[in-house]
Amino acid sequence: MLKDFAKLQTFLMVIKEKSFSKASAKLGISQPAVTQQIKFIEDYLDTKIVERKKNGIVLTKEGEDLFRIATRLEKAITNSEKELLKIINKEFTFVMGSSLAIGNYVLPNYLGEIKKRIANEVYMHVGLSSEIIDELEDKKIDIALIESPIFRDGIVYREWVEDELVVFSNQQIPKHLKAEDLMEFDWICRDEASHTRKLTSEAFEEMGVNCNNFNVIGVLTSPTSIKESILHSDRNSERPLVSVMSRHVIQGELSEGKLFEGRLKNCKIERKFYIAYLKEKKHDAFVDNVVNYLLSLNKI
Repeated sequence: MLKDFAKLQTFLMVIKEKSFSKASAKLGISQPAVTQQIKFIEDYLDTKIVERKKNGIVLTKEGEDLFRIATRLEKAITNSEKELLKIINKEFTFVMGSSLAIGNYVLPNYLGEIKKRIANEVYMHVGLSSEIIDELEDKKIDIALIESPIFRDGIVYREWVEDELVVFSNQQIPKHLKAEDLMEFDWICRDEASHTRKLTSEAFEEMGVNCNNFNVIGVLTSPTSIKESILHSDRNSERPLVSVMSRHVIQGELSEGKLFEGRLKNCKIERKFYIAYLKEKKHDAFVDNVVNYLLSLNKI
């Protein structure tokens, strides 16, 4: 059992999430695989360790004992891994790939800590989510952080943080936008390959709005260029200039009152950011170290 700590990690995740399905999503494996690993532990110990209730997972007395032991083991392994990384201390560049919003506005805040944790240089490449996953498959990068779920075989996907897309402008706009409000704006849109544009278009369609009827004055690829264009547009224009953006990108300007947001009435455009890495690197000490650190950032 102790030689295969992965099963105990699955057990710990089930307890943390209080759900087999949520543990499955966090671990990047199927729910039947989670169930099978818990059953293996129960068969090995010849005792029941968890019970499924309507309100979630409940530990048996034996399960509580196992939880205490597994928690101590996890802490010991984590500490030993840090020591191992110090011993290895191999010179290399750890390459992280990320989609535009994450690479420009989320990840830079944590690169210093990542570099410290693996005691090596960290290089970051930013591009479209599809390009980043291509590079991951080609082994040009070690970890991918993406804002659209481009699922492919041979890759482990871990749900990371929540994101919300909002309409924004440098002028006050209604906080709850109706379909008719959208027609009163001038628009800067994301390019057609953008996941942001896809999600937004779907939300507009649910409201009965056709984006082709918008007064579009520009189509841009970069979140930064869109944000800067709107920041420096005429604040006194009768038709506010707007676009749709991740709140992570404009959070600072919202707090400072330089930008203003609005949400679609009765519709919240949400998505998950994902951490992705090759299955063959599942037990790579450097990848595991960085992934665990990123997952520990519960709220960004």
